[in-house]
Amino acid sequence: MFGMGKLFGRKPRLTQVQQARLHAWQSLPPVGLKTAWEESRFVVVDVETSGLNLTRDHLIAIGAVVIQHGKLVLGASFETVLQQTAVSSKENILIHGITASAQSNGQAPADALLDFLEFLGKSPLVAFHVTFDQTMLVRAIQHYLGFSFKHVWLDLAYVAPGLHPAQKFRSLDDWQQFFGLQNHARHNALADAALTAQLMLRLMNVAGQQGVVNYAGLQSVEKNQRWVSWQG
Repeated sequence: MFGMGKLFGRKPRLTQVQQARLHAWQSLPPVGLKTAWEESRFVVVDVETSGLNLTRDHLIAIGAVVIQHGKLVLGASFETVLQQTAVSSKENILIHGITASAQSNGQAPADALLDFLEFLGKSPLVAFHVTFDQTMLVRAIQHYLGFSFKHVWLDLAYVAPGLHPAQKFRSLDDWQQFFGLQNHARHNALADAALTAQLMLRLMNVAGQQGVVNYAGLQSVEKNQRWVSWQG
């Protein structure tokens, strides 16, 4: 889906409206990462895809929620299904629940991704196991919008054990159980983003008790934990 366009150097043809929307997003000023929780806005994201292969599979859905002023903003969420030229396998559909009809009748990918960028603004991103979500979004944005999406991400898969070194959990499900968090629709992009946001809020509370009071501080926790993981 992405490979042939890249091979022949094809660039997407955006309408004037789409080009204007993209330019407006690119022109937004950067956001500081050392601002205290109470004055910050973060976007927590999760994606659903056609599979787990980072080079072959593709983006199907995006879900995102907002943490602002240290709280989950219940009225601020984003969810979209990108229209697919070929629907994913039955086995894949059983995992994320996005039907063949929903995939075929999804939103035009360029517009869906522009909607996501406008919801995001320049707020820093948060996810659990960032590499997967980031790779899928970067590839889709490159393919459909024609630019390299370079953004700030925080990976809670490293932040969580960095703040709780006694716990050896690896999965989001493990941390959900540890903190007693609620999620009634696992493998739904929006529901999983909301679950990740709940985890972020718990970790912000723990971090605050340890003197970490902003996004940049959690980046340091992540960096240190990555080093510990590599050493192990």
